Amino acid sequence: MSDNGQPRITPLPDVLAGPILRRSSTERLRIWLVASRHLELTLELKPEGQSSLRLALDDEQCRRMPLGRHAVLHLIEVGLDTPLPTGQHIAYDLHIGDAGSVADWAPHLVYDQHSSPGFVITNEQRRLLHGSCRRPHYDGPDGLAHVDSWLEQRLDQPAEWPSWLLMTGDQIYADDVAGPMLVAIHALIERLGLFDETIEGATLDDSQALYQCDACYYHRQQLLPDVKETRELRKRFFGGARKPVFTSASANNHLMTFSEVIAMYLLVWSPTPWQLIEIEPPELSDEDRETYHEQARIITDFAATLPAAARVMAQLPTLMIFDDHDVTDDWNLTADWERTAYGHPFSRRIIGNALLAYLLCQGWGNDPQRLATPLDDAQALLEAASANHNWLDGQQLDEVIRRLLRFEGWEFVIDGNPKLVVLDTRTRRWRSERDPERPSGLMDWEALSEFQQQILGAGSVIIVSPAPMFGVKLIEIIQKLFTAIGKPLLVDAENWMAHRGAGSTMLNIFRHSRTPGHYVVLSGDVHYSFVYDILIRHRREGPKIWQVTSSGIKNCFPDTLLDIFDRLNRWLFSPRSPLNWFTRRRPMAIRPRDPDGAKAGERLWNGPGMGLITLAEDGSPEDIRQLDARGMEVVFPPPGKRP
Repeated sequence: MSDNGQPRITPLPDVLAGPILRRSSTERLRIWLVASRHLELTLELKPEGQSSLRLALDDEQCRRMPLGRHAVLHLIEVGLDTPLPTGQHIAYDLHIGDAGSVADWAPHLVYDQHSSPGFVITNEQRRLLHGSCRRPHYDGPDGLAHVDSWLEQRLDQPAEWPSWLLMTGDQIYADDVAGPMLVAIHALIERLGLFDETIEGATLDDSQALYQCDACYYHRQQLLPDVKETRELRKRFFGGARKPVFTSASANNHLMTFSEVIAMYLLVWSPTPWQLIEIEPPELSDEDRETYHEQARIITDFAATLPAAARVMAQLPTLMIFDDHDVTDDWNLTADWERTAYGHPFSRRIIGNALLAYLLCQGWGNDPQRLATPLDDAQALLEAASANHNWLDGQQLDEVIRRLLRFEGWEFVIDGNPKLVVLDTRTRRWRSERDPERPSGLMDWEALSEFQQQILGAGSVIIVSPAPMFGVKLIEIIQKLFTAIGKPLLVDAENWMAHRGAGSTMLNIFRHSRTPGHYVVLSGDVHYSFVYDILIRHRREGPKIWQVTSSGIKNCFPDTLLDIFDRLNRWLFSPRSPLNWFTRRRPMAIRPRDPDGAKAGERLWNGPGMGLITLAEDGSPEDIRQLDARGMEVVFPPPGKRP
């Protein structure tokens, strides 16, 4: 408290989150940063053994967008006349005005051995870190923070650094938020003066009414849309139980406003916002209070590791693609879900707010030119809000969302050896023609055709598919059974084989005569990790495929249930099992790898962490392992070569 008895307000630092290094090359750098004000920045690059380069960033090189009174997004994209060297450490700094380096305003981003952050640009995409599903209130360590110590041990070994940090989905959980995290979100919204918005089609008029209502914490499902179609969905999918169209089992704290999602990104990517707020438990029932205090312990532990996680993202060029929890559980799962969710103004706004925040916080750094039109729309919206007393215009916001929901272009390609193709498996769905209640295909015919054209003629390809292309057959069959009885939403029944057209088309792409010789498919989503070696049957020189799944970064599958599934799957679908001939993947021979350190025959690894894969010159895997956040490195040796 201050001398006059008023709460002492911590001065706002210049930088709230970042820098986060995004898609970068020898000729172009992209850096994401959120500041508390409009910053004049100078980028300094210091390749090892060479003279440094200083660039004062103008408006073309640093795009600024207001997010509130005291929050400004800085999107830095710098083209370089002289290409950067490859294979060596390049230090970089961001100076604020005439002074102030990263070591001054964000010392947690700098390793003790260095004076500033740094990165390595590689000639080939032969070493990759990848993972998905970073849920802050999972009671376990953070795999992203664990990578920090792994990287620190290799600071003087640039050849060991990965080309990319691939975030393959669920970087945030917009639909599954702990009570203490939501309290922190609201405290940060108030502290930074993030934008307010009016709300249409809800029982509340605007965001301020939402933040102050009795159902704000642990009971938000009461505020979610309740229309005729939703009641019908509840009856069909949930046996008459009260369940809104937002199907997350944890929708009681579902994020709703644009500012809530923005604040979530700041709080899961940076330790700085946590130092600016005081978190006081709201008034809660006895049951909710018990849940709150248990979650508060986990969130406190999570926040304590954020300096390490932020340091990793400041050093490694990072690519990101969404999955469902970045927006909402079961996002676009069925045609019926889409019709209901997008047919109501409030649910459409909730989805659109999350997708708009994804554009600014994740999508931009993958390919700004591809996203130029949505970014221009977002900038116009945010600048208008800044001029309109900190309020987003409801009609303008809805129009931006309408265009964003129709946008096609979230997928992207990184040329190189091997070529890296990142798929959008969420917004270009192949809707079921037989029954709108059945799961949609993860990509429609047009999207799959574009994917095929991108890979034909390549010697080898890395594919990022948020959901595994080749999953655990038993679990997929369970999902199919629930679909058959009309309850796909109960088991998250979305996999590549759930839709006949999408599954068959994807398999035909792999069997094409001009297909690459080697495919490596990197996936997440399922909350456990596994590796499959896959061959096309009856093809002497057919392609080889490796399905490599790493999940979650901070999440796990229930141990006992996964052990049961793993055992049953081994018994029922061993490589020689005749049951394989009754699956859609029968043209392929699938051999699972047994992870070292697992029990005999165990194929599914259940532990928080991130995957690390090293590829040979021909694009085949030389080494596949999981950097388990509990302190283990789990190797997946080729079939038959486990010690």
